[in-house]
Amino acid sequence: MGKLDVRLLRYLTREDFRILMSIETGMRNHELVPKQMIASMASMKPGQAHKLVKELIRHRLVGYDNAKAHDGYRLTNLGYDYLALKLLAQRDVLASVGNQIGVGKESDIYIVANPEGEQYVLKLHRLGRTSFRNIKNKRDYIRHRRHTSWLYLSRLAATKEFAYMKVLHDRGFPVPLPIDHNRHCVVMQLADGVPLCNVAEVDRPDKLYGQLMTLLVKLANHGLIHCDFNEFNLIVSETGKITLIDFPQMVSIDHKNAEMYFDRDVQCVRDYFLRKFSFESEVYPTFADIVREDTLDEEVAASGFSKDQQRELDQLLEEQTEHKDGESGEEEE
Repeated sequence: MGKLDVRLLRYLTREDFRILMSIETGMRNHELVPKQMIASMASMKPGQAHKLVKELIRHRLVGYDNAKAHDGYRLTNLGYDYLALKLLAQRDVLASVGNQIGVGKESDIYIVANPEGEQYVLKLHRLGRTSFRNIKNKRDYIRHRRHTSWLYLSRLAATKEFAYMKVLHDRGFPVPLPIDHNRHCVVMQLADGVPLCNVAEVDRPDKLYGQLMTLLVKLANHGLIHCDFNEFNLIVSETGKITLIDFPQMVSIDHKNAEMYFDRDVQCVRDYFLRKFSFESEVYPTFADIVREDTLDEEVAASGFSKDQQRELDQLLEEQTEHKDGESGEEEE
């Protein structure tokens, strides 16, 4: 883990960002964006656009590829980061970026601060890191799109995470306060505590186990299943307060595989407590115990994350789970 290099951000010109945004727009329908299209969308002369693109390549914000039938340009992870960070800085959401505190196949996580010095968490979704390139042409839910890029999917994941976090926080669930989001970035409150996987021992494992099972059932009674309820996504404070994080894979209890996901979350907690704390309980919830009390799953759709978007991302994440074993994902620069 390291630090997101944002030193160049303050020196980029308005024209530089016009080029980056033009490539971003072009990547909605093209894997590689032709140089003529970049100049046209940026409203620049070809020579001026080419000169700027060369500089952005030198700074690793743009990539060039001529290995395919048609050569062209693409945003790198860092280039996409800069577009999002620029807008978040303009909104006074963040003023500085600190150290990386987490990394996974599908995200990078950093400490950031707003202009007043208050610390937040910045999560950068990286769905391009998975085996998506190996499966994107195999599924009906993206066949209707001429081109589906990692930009679109990462943005979709961030939109979903922010929508779910906001609905859950507004209803009093123990999740971070969502601050803002743009493109593939989500800014949220810094949770107090450490991941459960880093907790060596607890005084009352039975009490903590009960709290987690209660939270699982409460979520389901409100219409939602986390689908990744494990020791990495549960933050525990010194006082025992629990904070739940990571929501891109969340589904409705009406999902066709809802029972399987719920049972898997329950079993994950049971297995971990037996392995880590030598605690085992024969008391645990089942899907049959769920009694719907609310419709947070429907509220999320009404808040801006549509059912079609939900279906696209759910199916993508299912496919990634099916293909992740035995396959090496490609990573953008």
